[in-house]
Amino acid sequence: MKQLWCPWRIQYILGPKADACVFCLPEHKEEDEERLILHRGMRNFVVMNKYPYNNGHLLIAPYRHVMHIRDLDADEAGEAMALLQRCAGILEEHFSPHGINIGLNLGEAAGAGIREHLHFHLVPRWNGDSSFMAVMDEVRVIPEHLHSTYCALKKYFA
Repeated sequence: MKQLWCPWRIQYILGPKADACVFCLPEHKEEDEERLILHRGMRNFVVMNKYPYNNGHLLIAPYRHVMHIRDLDADEAGEAMALLQRCAGILEEHFSPHGINIGLNLGEAAGAGIREHLHFHLVPRWNGDSSFMAVMDEVRVIPEHLHSTYCALKKYFA
């Protein structure tokens, strides 16, 4: 039997489940650290993925609950692109990745885990980051705790 220790997952398993969209944010900002929100723009926000593919996996989502890219107005789309550019620069400066995957999954068939609220992904990538763990055992190893990554990246948005 194989074991992979993920002690931070117990909060998700035992904690209350969201009865609303995880991307629809409350107005109060005191939950930002707990929810891993790095930045609140005028029309979009930047949040860390709680279940990342790699360290530094960021998400950008509009405040407005929209499902399709065509539903974004020009201001929302413009700010989203500006945040994608800014976040790519931050990831390059902080993590020095060899590349960054930037994407948007529209619809369940395209891989959208939360299809009801549009969100963009930025995933830093390094040569060889699909190590033997991912290839042989379908397990990803995330070497840094989410809170440590949050604290390191938050300063770039100050």
